Amino acid sequence: MAVSSAEKIRPATDAGNAAESASQILPTPERELGRAEWIGFTGMIFGVFMAVLDIQIVASSLAQIQAGLSATPDEIGWVQTAYLIAEVVIIPLSGWLGRALSTRYMFVLACGGFTVMSFCCALAWDLPSMVVFRALQGLFGGAMIPSIFAVIYTLFPPRLQPPITILVGLVVTVAPTAGPVLGGYLTETASWKALFLINLLPGFLVCLAIWRFLRIDDPEWDLLNRIDFRGILYIVVFLGSLQFVLEEGARKDWFESGEILFFAGLAAVGGIAMFHRELTFAHPIVDLRAFRNRNFAIGCVFSFILGIGLYTMVYLIPVYLAGVKGLNSLQIGEYVMVTGLFQFVSAFVAGPLSKMLDSRLMLAGGLALYGTGAWMNGSLTAEAGYWEFFWPQAVEGFALMFCFLAISGLALGTLPTDEVKNASGLFNLTRNLGGAIGIAVSSSLQIRYVKAHYAALRESVTAGSGQAEALIAGLQGQMAGFSLPDSEKAAFKHLYEWVMREAEVMAANDLFRLLGAIFFASLLLMPLVKKVSTDSGASVGH
Repeated sequence: MAVSSAEKIRPATDAGNAAESASQILPTPERELGRAEWIGFTGMIFGVFMAVLDIQIVASSLAQIQAGLSATPDEIGWVQTAYLIAEVVIIPLSGWLGRALSTRYMFVLACGGFTVMSFCCALAWDLPSMVVFRALQGLFGGAMIPSIFAVIYTLFPPRLQPPITILVGLVVTVAPTAGPVLGGYLTETASWKALFLINLLPGFLVCLAIWRFLRIDDPEWDLLNRIDFRGILYIVVFLGSLQFVLEEGARKDWFESGEILFFAGLAAVGGIAMFHRELTFAHPIVDLRAFRNRNFAIGCVFSFILGIGLYTMVYLIPVYLAGVKGLNSLQIGEYVMVTGLFQFVSAFVAGPLSKMLDSRLMLAGGLALYGTGAWMNGSLTAEAGYWEFFWPQAVEGFALMFCFLAISGLALGTLPTDEVKNASGLFNLTRNLGGAIGIAVSSSLQIRYVKAHYAALRESVTAGSGQAEALIAGLQGQMAGFSLPDSEKAAFKHLYEWVMREAEVMAANDLFRLLGAIFFASLLLMPLVKKVSTDSGASVGH
């Protein structure tokens, strides 16, 4: 189906692109989308939700999967790592695939492959088979994610871009939070196989909706005649090795491990080769020209920071609730769902404000608000209950939509139409890398902080301390009441657990405040952001 000029052309609202886009025909903001286009786009939303959800859906069920596959605790982490590595590798390639195959063919192929691999994961007979199927599931799932952002800025007129971006933003940011909760519920009520079987019917329906109703662009089959296989190889080596280092570094004590050293070196060599190839080859797989646009480059930096905040918080809070408070996955879900709830609420505020406020003001407000929420989280105690977690997460959730809407419009809303597909892959890659680096660094720092706080607390619990002796005596008395054979040993064991728990609380508070400081520091980048013009209907975030 031929693409109309209104679908192909979008106004260039960045001053630096005005001359480049002067010859383009501006679309009318009043263009109405047909029912078929809405059905097709809704299918894309469900497909992306499944892909993002499955990143974390196994997180709370690894113990059950481990038992079902007869794997060791060290090995089972690969069920999650394999998906993440494959997803990160395919995301920057999705722009080229979308141009070569068209959005329609590429999305159906990706969603169909994701659905088939979900079924294969449920049939996995041992750990190696599960890891292979999860990697392929991540490969197909990762190809779906960036394409939806490209569609927003090519299919929809400017007046619809802010609300549609908010809707997609809710999907991308709520799904990682919902994943462990849904996964825990399915595993407890059915089995771990249900984590994958739940994708089958939605996956089929999404493929059907896209195939029948989505007509956005035509395939550029000639691109298949000049595939840059060396470029693909360098991208796979660089991003695959980097993701492995980030996922496994903390567990393997970073550069104390020969395996981590090897893959870190491989990532460095692959990265150098990739950038050289993509910047010098005539027909690169990943076109880095979009970074010439200052707003896109700065937008990717903010996307990276947003990824740090979003994924690190999704990692830290469940770890804290399980380790310090001993909650199960369903109880943890009651805590973390607050963030998603306030993201939904903020959608009704951020959308209208985006039409009245400068996107730079929205972004600065969102960053400051998220930083405030993270800093509020840094005042926890071991006795902190639901409401001590409620308000910090409410502030963070409310801030996320302001950040996401402004950053998306800033990065993608000012690019020429023919660069949006490729740029969308790069934009989403920065968010995922921010999350991977954030989790890796926080995991490593958490271990270090716990050791440091434990050592400091242990020094105050000495034989010469009256408070320590009174505490131990009281614990001994309590243990004696349980008729334990060695009440003194039991008392010291309980004291160790109490001190370790306090050390974990203090370490978590340090990490929450560090996360808040990162968002406050990111405000220093705001002077580098160029104002987005509101001429000709204005792009997102004006």
